[in-house]
Amino acid sequence: MTTSFETINTRLDGNVLFATFHAPPMNLIGPGIVRDLVTLVRELSLPAAPRVVVFASADAEFFFPHVDMTKVPEYTAEAAKAGGPGDASLGMLFRRLSEIPAVTIAALRGRARGAGSEFLLACDMRFASRENAVLGQPEVGIGTPPGAGAVQHLTRLMGRGRALEAVLTSSDYDADLAERYGWINRAIPDAELDEFVAGLAARISRFPRDALIAAKSAINAIGLPSPAEVRADAALFQQLVRGEETQRRTAELFEKGFQTRSSTELHLGEALGGLGPAD
Repeated sequence: MTTSFETINTRLDGNVLFATFHAPPMNLIGPGIVRDLVTLVRELSLPAAPRVVVFASADAEFFFPHVDMTKVPEYTAEAAKAGGPGDASLGMLFRRLSEIPAVTIAALRGRARGAGSEFLLACDMRFASRENAVLGQPEVGIGTPPGAGAVQHLTRLMGRGRALEAVLTSSDYDADLAERYGWINRAIPDAELDEFVAGLAARISRFPRDALIAAKSAINAIGLPSPAEVRADAALFQQLVRGEETQRRTAELFEKGFQTRSSTELHLGEALGGLGPAD
């Protein structure tokens, strides 16, 4: 892989590509990250692409905290380049990630909330640091439903009741609880996470490409949401993200240090519970 990315550091080891996100100050999902993801997904769809991709973050506190709420139109425009104006959503970009022939594995350290969690859910497997991983879907607490796949994936993985709990409470989940609920494959001691994921990726990469592709395609046919379902969720998000209540709650969060390396971001689930009541 010869492409140079603005926000992703890549390293190829045999048939495993290690892709590490690095978008200071805190890996917010904005136009730059989305632009690079569109390019990476295209390259990973080619016949000569690596068999396995491992995603990680260079920031131990923030994998992807959420989208940049000040850049929604800009990152949406970048996402549209993956499939055209009718598919201008992170949800459809993430669905394309799920469909690529390569096996995608996420190694989670830090916080992955909102679209950050939805990116992980689009990966084929998710392994998280037991001591240093947090997942959450904060959208409802801000004023919108999740719009990039969480509703579809979490319901399939957890069942209806637990998906409703995760989405409607906007709470933070540590790795052990996320594992118990099915949000991630396993919680791994932090000191063992990198070695475990690298070993798993290397093992899978040695198996026949055609068998990997066929098996993944068959499981995707059962487990992935349809494009229509993804588009419907994206439309609901876009409808409410511009609403008065969402704007009011977002402004209150910004007053408390939202989108900075603050206590609000470190403990966003708790901060959402402290916002003023909705009208």
